[in-house]
Amino acid sequence: MRALAVGPRLDALRARLEASPAAALIVTDLANIRYLTGFTGSAGVLAVTAGAALLTTDGRYRTQSAEQVAGAGAAVEIAVGGIAAQRDAVRSLLSGSHRVGLEAEHLSWSDSRQWGDLVGEVVPMSGEVEALREVKDGGEIDRMAAAAAIADAALAQVAPLLADRLSEAAFALALDTAMRRGGAESVAFETIVASGPNSAKPHHRPTARVIGAGEPVVVDFGATFEGYRSDMTRTFCVGGDLQGEMARVFEVVRASQAEGVATVAPGVPCKEVDDACRAVIAQAGWADRFEHGTGHGVGLDIHEAPAVGPLATATLVPGMVVTVEPGVYLPGAGGVRIEDTLVVTEDGSRPLTNFSKVVAASVRGRGPTEEPHASLDQ
Repeated sequence: MRALAVGPRLDALRARLEASPAAALIVTDLANIRYLTGFTGSAGVLAVTAGAALLTTDGRYRTQSAEQVAGAGAAVEIAVGGIAAQRDAVRSLLSGSHRVGLEAEHLSWSDSRQWGDLVGEVVPMSGEVEALREVKDGGEIDRMAAAAAIADAALAQVAPLLADRLSEAAFALALDTAMRRGGAESVAFETIVASGPNSAKPHHRPTARVIGAGEPVVVDFGATFEGYRSDMTRTFCVGGDLQGEMARVFEVVRASQAEGVATVAPGVPCKEVDDACRAVIAQAGWADRFEHGTGHGVGLDIHEAPAVGPLATATLVPGMVVTVEPGVYLPGAGGVRIEDTLVVTEDGSRPLTNFSKVVAASVRGRGPTEEPHASLDQ
């Protein structure tokens, strides 16, 4: 697995600051701190100027911060102590800075006022580090591929349990456990298992409802490996194929998702991917039942830039990692969503998630890429 190229990231941020209204930036979002320094602790602040960078944290992370920053090859000084000592260290570093940027999305109004009182003139900044995170390097993609492989294998392991009249919550627990046993450090987000009428709720939380035969079961989940996440959704039907209107919903969503995946390529506006998926569903008469964006970026966070939706403004470039996840939801009846995570390549894209898109849940433990006999398989 390729190493993470953390070293150049601070200089890339400094280049962005040169074109901004701020001479320095206080980074408070923990994922952004990890991206820039390699530090994974739960408490810390990073101050970046044109010539220096300072990470502050408390005594719990004295050894960890030193090891991780050195291991990542980040040119960062570290100050360890209580809150007052940390803030004094930041104030000392920034004493010569005319304007200091704050991550507007990650600070409360009260916190912003406190930083202003401490370092002087502050200005809101938006997405400076996140813009760097949009394009993944080889080491990041390797970790996301590993997370996706863990998730694929875990679903292959536990999918037969869908035929055992488990509850949504019990199946979610089995899937989460299989991912941890397979090498995930954690789940990527709270696993969604939504059966029957619950499948019409895009962000349903698993309940004690028993999964029944013949009904749709939406499973949306992912694994985390060395900080990087995967994201995949599959829709199953226990014991056979969906029938009636839900069978048509599945075919339309599958066609929509395939169209979106085929559209992902460098130079393509993200909005066009959303348009491609939405057009298929609209033609089928369910435009008003596709009520969320087509996808999003994935990385250290499960939702990050670029957005893939009706209002998206970004254009895809090689190294971006995005999801394509159209869905149709019919209240009272059920819903279908199919999702893959894809990395944009020089000539198109390739999927990181590879579990089969068959509608029927197998009780034979079919693997991630084995093709089933069902007519709805892609």
